[in-house]
This record gives sequence, structure tokens and C-alpha cells, in this order.
Amino acid sequence: MNLGENIVEAFYSVKANILRSILTLLIIAVGIACLVGILTAIDTILYSMSNNFNRLGANSFSIYPKSENIQSNRNGRRNKRGKAISFKEAMEYSEKYNFGGSRVSVDMYCTGSATIKYGDEKTNPTVRLVGVDENYFYVSSYELSEGRNFNRTEVQSGSQRAIIGKEIVNLLFDDDPKKAIGKIINIGNGKFKVIGTLEQKGSSTGGGNDRRVFIPIMNAKRLYGHSRKNYNITTAVKDATKINDAVSASIGLMRNVRSLKAVDENDFVIRKSDGILEQLKDMTTELRLITIAIVCMTLLGAAIGLMNIMLVTVTERTKEIGVRKALGATSNNIMTQFLSEAVIICQLGGFVGIVLGIIVGFGVAAGIKGEFIIPWQWMILAMIVCLIVGVISGLYPAMKAAKLDPIESLRHE
Repeated sequence: MNLGENIVEAFYSVKANILRSILTLLIIAVGIACLVGILTAIDTILYSMSNNFNRLGANSFSIYPKSENIQSNRNGRRNKRGKAISFKEAMEYSEKYNFGGSRVSVDMYCTGSATIKYGDEKTNPTVRLVGVDENYFYVSSYELSEGRNFNRTEVQSGSQRAIIGKEIVNLLFDDDPKKAIGKIINIGNGKFKVIGTLEQKGSSTGGGNDRRVFIPIMNAKRLYGHSRKNYNITTAVKDATKINDAVSASIGLMRNVRSLKAVDENDFVIRKSDGILEQLKDMTTELRLITIAIVCMTLLGAAIGLMNIMLVTVTERTKEIGVRKALGATSNNIMTQFLSEAVIICQLGGFVGIVLGIIVGFGVAAGIKGEFIIPWQWMILAMIVCLIVGVISGLYPAMKAAKLDPIESLRHE
């Protein structure tokens, strides 16, 4: 008998003891369902939280000139402050940085004492005016409520367009974002057409985030730029888990942009806000290990149960083994058949467990309104684990069956 015939014969044997086989594979299925279900749920939760953190800027980092005076340990001298990031440097960085689908935004602080007017209404002179490019709202935590973002043509041409914060909408347009779209507002001596309004963001230590107006950066440069003006660079990576690699690539490019020599220290600093995400990854790593340990204990019990069932099967089928050997079956054929039965039961149990685990993961994703991720890696792990359990559980019973004497086996009742 070849391997294929042994496997077919093993399927017939499993089918002949269908109830026993189902009960045994269900033990395996429970353990695999826990493995796949919990690990899939963890991945789904982590992915959803990562996306939420990305919206809050946890997938981004910003580049600033070095402002702290750090004293040298060698000769007591103090390092110079880093020069401002010029418009040319910011644009060169933006054009050359290409790490894995990242987006780079360049923005410029104009003034924190702007007055915004519309008709007979006007704000207090406490509005912050910021010049931004078309990527700014992708890398920041601001979200549009009505209208649209700046397009590249408007940014490069410095067109008279503006996107306004929630507080400006409340003061000038009776808390109606739709009413603001298309209207002409006055910012200082200039007239700007409102093309978008922002969702409420709330206050922060940097001032009222909703009391802001954004205009194209080329327009801001023309109105508020000067030779020592600093431009802020923010980079958002597509995958927040790769932010450290993205930062390393950013440092190398920024040193080239700033024309720093190999012996020069960085005259800029990079600040990132992925601490929460890193802690979350560490916690989930530990949780995965605990889950795998618990599942292994469950599968150990299932393996012992399966081995016991296989030993009972060998005893029940002793006469059958004798007949097979009398007809020419070798010990290797017998061992392969019984080992195949154990592996088949485990693989069927693994398949059922994977289906149940995917249902659990899908339920978690639906419950948190997140995106369900097909757990290919955990499915492959589950099948490998089932194969190992099947081999371990079936090896001793299969060897016992293979060693049976055909004459004694034929006498068995």
C-alpha cells in the first residue's frame, strides 16, 4: 500500500467511528478556535486602534531646528542653536522623502493675532493663521466636516482660498458649516474664499485648535515669509509600526538637505508621538504569548485524549491488523495508516477550529466597528500545530499497532 492508499483507508476508518472521531476532533477544535479567535481579535483591535492613533498623529513625526543649548562634556563649549528650516530645505525634503508611501506636509505659522471678518461680523484678534500644503490635513488630526481640501494647484499658485476651524464657523456663520462654503472672508487686508470647514477638535496646550484658519503655504509665504522664517515638516508613515525605520530614513535625508558633514551633529530634532502605540504593541505581544501558552496546555490535554482513543482503536482492531499483515501489509503500512488517522482527525479539528476562530474575530471586529483582518498567519500556525499534535498523539499507538504479531492478532477476540 502506498501513502495515498493509506490515507484513503484512514478516512474510511475515521468515517466508520464517526461519533468517536467527531468528539475527539471537537476537543482539538476548541483549542484551535481559542488560538485563532483570540489572536485574530488581538490583531483586529490593534489594527483598529492603530488607525485611530494614526488619525491623532501617532503615525507621524515632525522635524524642528535644534533649540536647546547643550553643553559639551569635553571643553565646556555650548553648541549653537540650529538654524531655521528654510522654505527651500523643506521643499527639497518633501520632494525627496519616499519611505513606503509616506506623506510629507510643510506648514508655516503666520500669526496668532489675526482678525477674520465676514459681512458685519468679525472675530477677536486672537485667530491663528497657518499656511499649509495639500498634505497637511492627511498628516494632522484635523478632519473636514464640509467642503474640500486644498489641491496642489491652489497651493503652488498661492490662490486666495481658506479652510476655517469650528469656532470661526460658530462666530461668523451661525454654527452652520454648509453656510460657510463659498463665502468670501477678510483676513487682514486680503479676501479669501472658504472652501472647507473643520470638525471640532477642542483645545490643547498650544491654544484653541478650533480658532484657526488655514491658507495655501505659498500665499502665507508671500504675506508673512522672511529670510529667517522657519517651516515645519511633518511626515506621516502608512504603517505606524515602521515609524522607527521612517525616522532613520528621515534623519539621513535631512542631514543631506542641511548639508551637514559626517563629523557634524544634527542641528535638528525629530519628535514623534507613537509612545502609546509602542506600549500597546508590547502589551499585545505578551498577551499573544500567554494565549499561545494557554492553548498549548489545552492542546496537550487534547493530545492525551487523542492518544488514548487511538490506543483503544488499536486494541479494538487487533484482529483487523492481523488480517492485513496476513495479506501482505508491512509494519510500515500499518504504522502509516494509524498515524494518518490521528493526523486526519487533528486536521479536521483544526479546520473546524479555524472556522470558529474566524467567526470570533469577525464578531470582535463588528463589535468595535473595526476592519476585519483575515488571519492567514494564525491559520497556517493552527494547521502546523494540528499536524504536530496529530503526529505526537498517533506515533505511539501506530508503533504499537505495527509491532503486533500477525498470528497473535488473528487469535484476538
